[in-house]
Amino acid sequence: MRELMNTVGEALYLLVSFDPALWEIIGVSFRVSLTAIFAALPPSLLIALLLARVAFPGRWFAISLVNTFMAVPTVVVGLVLFMLLSRSGPLGEWQLLFTQRAMIMGQFLLAMPVLIAMLHSTLQSIDQRAWETARQLGAGWWSSLWLLIREARFGVIAAVLAAFGRIIAEVGSAVMIGGNIEHFTRTITTAIALETLKGKFAQGLALGLVLLLLALVLNVLLGVMRGRGHQTVSA
Repeated sequence: MRELMNTVGEALYLLVSFDPALWEIIGVSFRVSLTAIFAALPPSLLIALLLARVAFPGRWFAISLVNTFMAVPTVVVGLVLFMLLSRSGPLGEWQLLFTQRAMIMGQFLLAMPVLIAMLHSTLQSIDQRAWETARQLGAGWWSSLWLLIREARFGVIAAVLAAFGRIIAEVGSAVMIGGNIEHFTRTITTAIALETLKGKFAQGLALGLVLLLLALVLNVLLGVMRGRGHQTVSA
């Protein structure tokens, strides 16, 4: 019990003392995940709008495909990208394997199904007349799209928060295509796995507390966004 308490105390000290190695890992994680989420948002919005507002053959299959991709294990995404980016793969000449850009690609692919599914649900719930009225009043396609996004802003923010929570906590893809390289591609989750295997629990616990706090903040924000979204719909 005393050893456990000492480990907790050491972990808290690493956090409050702003240990450079610890916060470097946290910085890499947030930089990669934020880049991935903002890169994935525009195409996800367009695809979600297409699925929500345009009737075309096979739309139900496309929606089912998006929902299926949401359940794909992160390690499978990492495996596919590893085969594509390795020296013997078709994209090997890009020399992206074991770089932050490769990790961004992996998290981009993991974020898109979550974003598309949640944005599709949000955009589908908006009254069709909002789009039609904007078009009849002479608004362009992009202006009408911006109107829909404003109407669905709380749902859009909720989708971004949910997708961000998924990708920053993933470990399978990050290990396989990032390589867990110190000072370069080591993220919160890969560092936790490494420190645990080494029997050094303080840093792993400190990073775990960061993820726990992040999960709490994201869930609180999601609850607030859902509440505001329901109020907007009721109004």
